[in-house]
Amino acid sequence: MEAPASRYRQVFPGRHTVLPVVHVESADQARRNSAVARDAGADGVFLIDHGTADADLLDIHAAVVDAHPDWWVGVNCLELLPEEAFAAVSPRVGGVWVDNAGIEEGQDAQPYAERVAAVRQARGPGCLYFGGVAFKYQRPVADLEAACRVAARYMDVVTTSGPGTGRAADGEKVRRMRAALAGTPLAIASGVTPENVGAYLPYADSFLVATGISRTFTELDPARVRALVERVRAFAG
Repeated sequence: MEAPASRYRQVFPGRHTVLPVVHVESADQARRNSAVARDAGADGVFLIDHGTADADLLDIHAAVVDAHPDWWVGVNCLELLPEEAFAAVSPRVGGVWVDNAGIEEGQDAQPYAERVAAVRQARGPGCLYFGGVAFKYQRPVADLEAACRVAARYMDVVTTSGPGTGRAADGEKVRRMRAALAGTPLAIASGVTPENVGAYLPYADSFLVATGISRTFTELDPARVRALVERVRAFAG
């Protein structure tokens, strides 16, 4: 089976990816905010269902893809377990992001991760997997490096966060995860802003950003989205 990290690089060959996160209210609102992200030069978007039923989110995803058929659009179905999300998505979904990938550090057997991998292979092998590890509001991770090494076997992008929504990830945690992951891509999914992203650019590959580039909970700020994209693109390290 093709290594997960290589699948990600086939889709996103650049050094970094910027994926604004749209908190979905409606199809019109999702299309409008996706257009803001695309016009600013973002690599794609994630749609997330705060208050929206997962079935509705997937219908809205289809509407956004219809509006941007040559662009990458992923989903985070908050009410679904990872294997349920992979079972539900269509081939048009570019990626699935989950807050808790169910990795059990310190254990040889990974029955949950294997079950997710089996569903993914059967239903959506081309869909990128952004799996949460040491993620906000989940159980504490006892051995961060071990969790990263296990996670790298199962997902395209190991995805972490700060301690809460809109709160920046600890720099030392990100550095440790980068070292443990070797060539596996690492994403940060909370607290990134145009002002602080520079501290993460040597270590993280992908940035899933909402609060730091938004005017309100559901509306992206075009100027801040563009500022983030420009700051990331200017990185020469």
